[in-house]
Amino acid sequence: MITTVCLNSTSREFTENCLAADISDLREVEGNVIWADVTDPTSRDFEELAEEFGFHHLSIEDCQNPHQRPKVEEYSGYYFIVLYEAELVGPTDRLELRELNIFLGKNYLVTVHSRPIRAVETARRLWSEWMDRAEQGSGLLAYLLIDAIVDDYLPLLDIVSERMDALEDSIFGEFQTEAIHEIFAIKKKLLYLRRAVAPLRDVFNTLLRREQAMFKREAYVYFQDVFDHLIRVADTIDTLRDMLGSTMDAYLSVSGNRMNMVMKRLTSISTILMSVTLIAGIYGMNFDLMPELKWRFGYVFALLSMVGVGFALYKYLKKVKWI
Repeated sequence: MITTVCLNSTSREFTENCLAADISDLREVEGNVIWADVTDPTSRDFEELAEEFGFHHLSIEDCQNPHQRPKVEEYSGYYFIVLYEAELVGPTDRLELRELNIFLGKNYLVTVHSRPIRAVETARRLWSEWMDRAEQGSGLLAYLLIDAIVDDYLPLLDIVSERMDALEDSIFGEFQTEAIHEIFAIKKKLLYLRRAVAPLRDVFNTLLRREQAMFKREAYVYFQDVFDHLIRVADTIDTLRDMLGSTMDAYLSVSGNRMNMVMKRLTSISTILMSVTLIAGIYGMNFDLMPELKWRFGYVFALLSMVGVGFALYKYLKKVKWI
């Protein structure tokens, strides 16, 4: 389904629910900025886009094939941009990436997505509030949309950072073996986020080079602002990945120390039992000429010897902190 909104930047009036067949005529009007939002697109929708905007068949083909890598491609008169909106959903905070395809031209913006995109509603609301900058045209609209997507990455990373802090507490406090599962879950989220964010730097490098002079110079200031936010997000992801590596090392270190303590205690118990067993083994030998065998207090002496040796070893091992 195609939803079209047209803004005349001169009169600053919106015309909503324009017919898709009228797009080519609206584009010819000076000062018009057109936003066509295509949700759950069909083959007919793609045909209308290609007919009204003259999009290259390769960019249409990329739209029809989901799971594209974040990128920007330059075509005659427009840019084709692929990026992803990220959100943590469900009780387990599963990371969900939603693909958004953007056709950005001099006086139009076309967004194509098969799933709901929160940034679309945010940009639509802000567009009507930023009427004092309407003369920036489609560049301003693209900024509002992309900036909403990039800015949503930071709160998500804050949540991941809080999870990592809680994870460290669980490792250095009451050690929990389940923490390893959480470490790998966070590592997977950061990897997916990095794949979605890192290529976007190339997107804005292309836009900022101004090889196609489609927007006013002032509009590129907004793109530079998004680029700065993007660098901050990428740096935060890299920092969290480094911290996660340190957390993994800490987990393995604490786990190894706990294993060493267990082995020390088992060794201590074995040492005590072997010493006691040695005494019992000596007096359990089948020899006739053993002085203590005929002794009245021999049994008590053997027991007291075992208790004494065991207790002495226990005190020594406790002093050296093996128990």
